[in-house]
Amino acid sequence: MQSDIVTTWLGMVGPGVDQTGIDSTTWSDHTDIRPTMMTLLGLKDDYSHDGRTLVEDLTGYAQPSAVKKSSSFVALAQIYKQLDACVGQFGLKTLSISTTALESNSSGDNTYTNLESALSKFGTQRDALASQMISLLEGAELNVQPFSDSQAQSLISQGQTLLNQVNNL
Repeated sequence: MQSDIVTTWLGMVGPGVDQTGIDSTTWSDHTDIRPTMMTLLGLKDDYSHDGRTLVEDLTGYAQPSAVKKSSSFVALAQIYKQLDACVGQFGLKTLSISTTALESNSSGDNTYTNLESALSKFGTQRDALASQMISLLEGAELNVQPFSDSQAQSLISQGQTLLNQVNNL
């Protein structure tokens, strides 16, 4: 992966945007731009987002009330991105594992078969988990539906467990 290709630059300015300057700590990708703009502009639609609102860079009225009520929103959003983004931890590690599977030369393609089977299971687990996560995130960002910290912590824990399993394969 080349950082020039996968690095997304976004400039935000105006009411509701934090004025601290360059933020090099918020991990995001292009899918986060649309939900962030929708939140800033107070717009809603029925489009399902893959990204999340970059609330770390919003202040005052621009931060949805349901987000303000949750101490776990940012942590849930961050683990979601690591699971769902192409160049998140999950995407990069599974790419590496798949490459190892393709390069293997084991008898009967056992290495390939075993690794690809494991990746398929991980993918199914990730899809189900990411779906639950984005549902909570979108509800809080766009529909003023707060979620409990215990809900978020459960999903965060499941997400971290899945990342650990992938990293240990």
